[in-house]
Amino acid sequence: MDVATVATQVMPYITAAIGAYGTAVWTKAQDSAADETVSLGRRLLQRLAGREESRSRLEAAVADVAGAPEDEDFHAALRGQVKKALITDPDLADEILAMLNASPIIAGSGAQIVSGSHIGGDSIQIGNARDVDIRRG
Repeated sequence: MDVATVATQVMPYITAAIGAYGTAVWTKAQDSAADETVSLGRRLLQRLAGREESRSRLEAAVADVAGAPEDEDFHAALRGQVKKALITDPDLADEILAMLNASPIIAGSGAQIVSGSHIGGDSIQIGNARDVDIRRG
């Protein structure tokens, strides 16, 4: 198992949870309305922080990302803390990988996920479009 890859795979879920809950991600109770990505991200973070040796550094990195969600340096620092936690504890790395593999959602870098939705009537574009003009006629 490549720990760096696992750390990268964890990031979309963790950042979705941080985006939804901010630093309250540590104490937020299970929210039945939360989508699966956010819920999985919260569970992954809480499991990673279950190691006392990693918790304070993870909490600081989460606070940085919550405070400046667009700052890629903070995202990289958080990913580094996740990677350190996984390297230090191979059993934890296996557990995190199992959590990712059990998820019905596959999120990769730049992925847009729509799950269990029905779209009717208007069209919706998810992602990037260059030089596209969409008008109602």
